[in-house]
Amino acid sequence: MVNQSYRAKHSASEHRLTSRMKVKSYIWPAIGLCAVGFCVWLLYRDLRGLSLVDVTDSLQAISGLHWALAAGGAVVAYAALAGYDRIALMHLGKPLPWLFITVCSFTAYALAHNIGASVLSGAVVRYRAYTSQGLSGAEVGVLVALCSFTFMLGTVFLGGCVLLIAPEIGERFFMHLPLSLPSVAAVVMLAFVFFYVLGGWLRFPPLRIGSSFRIHYPRLPIIAKQLVVGPMELIGAASIIYFALPEAGNPGFLIVLGIFLASFSVALLSHAPGGLGVLEVLFLTGLPEIDPASVLAALLVFRLFYLLIPLGLSLVAILLFERSQLLRKAGAKPILHDPQGS
Repeated sequence: MVNQSYRAKHSASEHRLTSRMKVKSYIWPAIGLCAVGFCVWLLYRDLRGLSLVDVTDSLQAISGLHWALAAGGAVVAYAALAGYDRIALMHLGKPLPWLFITVCSFTAYALAHNIGASVLSGAVVRYRAYTSQGLSGAEVGVLVALCSFTFMLGTVFLGGCVLLIAPEIGERFFMHLPLSLPSVAAVVMLAFVFFYVLGGWLRFPPLRIGSSFRIHYPRLPIIAKQLVVGPMELIGAASIIYFALPEAGNPGFLIVLGIFLASFSVALLSHAPGGLGVLEVLFLTGLPEIDPASVLAALLVFRLFYLLIPLGLSLVAILLFERSQLLRKAGAKPILHDPQGS
């Protein structure tokens, strides 16, 4: 009776967990689609007078040098993203080949940025890849969490620096916003980073989850790498848009970086696939001094180098990885011999 009661409770618990996971799998795509729909409506309302020819002309106006610099920004961004995974593996004490880490990270982020719900979609790729290298499911979970935190830390640190230097960015989204508010926000953001560094220096005890699972606080060398790699990725991604914008009316890289941090963060929170519509609305709002056609052209360049080309390459990487796994399994199967020798 006791075993039957335990099994019944365990089965009911599993059923509830499965039901919650199914509900969440529908909620985030629904939120993303709603965000895309709302932003598309805003764009249609504000850009009805804009033609495709205007955007095409703006794309053609981008010089070859600026195309190359924008492509270089994408390379820097994805190289830094590979650093996210490497930092997490260093924290776990699981050294892996640099090429494997780079390809895995590139594939995970390329899919996540295009699909939306980046933590979930990136986790699936990482679980498949890293468990093939001997990591447990729990270790992959810590890796995914630390990668996400490195991005957040970089955003908070870089955002705090930008707001401290140029608090007037807030007025681009909220008219008559007192300059003191962005400055206060910058101090709070940098204070968060300071206390995080302080925690690494003082070696805070690990966070216990359940009876056996623990998350250890990163050491100072790991935190130092996070504070370099996180901002580097964001600066590289923002530079794609900056180099694709025209010189006329360009407010400078610092302002473009601040707008990118705000728009990219909102796009991730909205779970809109590829930030579709969200980036356009916020950049058009934040750059009123630049021709809207030029802003849209710059965002098309961003989507090409940061989303579409990486997506195509990531699909090739997945196919090659799965092929290698199939060949490995086929090679591991025992060859059956006829005992009669026939």
